Amino acid sequence: MKPLVYIARELPEEAAEFLEQHCECRYWQGPGDITDAKLAEEVGEAEGLLVTGTPIHEKVLAAGPNLRVVANLSAGYNNLDLQALKERRIVATHTPYVLDDTVADLAMALLLASARRVPELDRLVKAGQWKKGMDAELYGLDVHHKRLGIIGMGRIGEVVARRASLGFEMDVAYYNRRRKPEAEERLGLTYCGLEELLSTSDFVLLLTPLTPETRHLMDEAQFKLMKQNAVFINVSRGETVREEALVKALEEKWIAGAGLDVYEQEPVSPDHPLLRMDHVVTLPHIGSATAETRINMAMSAAKNLVNALTGQSPLDIVPELRPYFL
Repeated sequence: MKPLVYIARELPEEAAEFLEQHCECRYWQGPGDITDAKLAEEVGEAEGLLVTGTPIHEKVLAAGPNLRVVANLSAGYNNLDLQALKERRIVATHTPYVLDDTVADLAMALLLASARRVPELDRLVKAGQWKKGMDAELYGLDVHHKRLGIIGMGRIGEVVARRASLGFEMDVAYYNRRRKPEAEERLGLTYCGLEELLSTSDFVLLLTPLTPETRHLMDEAQFKLMKQNAVFINVSRGETVREEALVKALEEKWIAGAGLDVYEQEPVSPDHPLLRMDHVVTLPHIGSATAETRINMAMSAAKNLVNALTGQSPLDIVPELRPYFL
């Protein structure tokens, strides 16, 4: 008899077909994204869940007495209550690796777009405002040979560092909770403290996961340390930045600009002050949003789910839970 799983989001056809081969599948049929309250009502006798971003906490877990695995279709997993999962001996997985290059591409795209004012000047041309003799008004910032400071040197950080150092000959510094000597040697990276990184970098890229320690890591004090001609890029999680501090830094010109893919509240409010600033590039949280990568992520989540339910070792148990299930 196939194990029963509940799929709380729409899946690419390939992933859905794979799950149907191995599991009895029930799907969220409602409009929009499923809420945690609705998931608690829906989970029933399911042995496995596949979710993206929906909060998984004690109430949801208690409503599913047969649950054995939660597969999170995301590299991040701050939506999971790890303590509650551990106490109930429910394994949780995520989807790292398959999106590293895609997110790194997006980080570099934001950096380049912010530095060279690409969206702003695109709007200028399309509005018919490009005139002869306005050369100086179109100036941006050089990227090549500048200093890039990366906060959070995980897998994606290393991929970005390789692009920046080898492709643009940037001087790449990083701050991380632990040093990575092998990456330093391989990529020519410089390790430094957070204050030094912020005060010396031309571009600051935030790539940390969201944890209690990194929530509002970037606040007024940190933005004040940055150079006035520096650009801040965030492709991590919106809550790693105190947004009102970022707005103040941009309005009062403590920094030159920003490129953002994430926000404290998503979708971002249409009247948010960040959306009125020409020197801020704003994207709708598209870090891994290519068709190929999203299919690969869904297949990774599906395989994790099936492996856990069929007695095989899941491929990608979230790090904090690995000691309990490996």
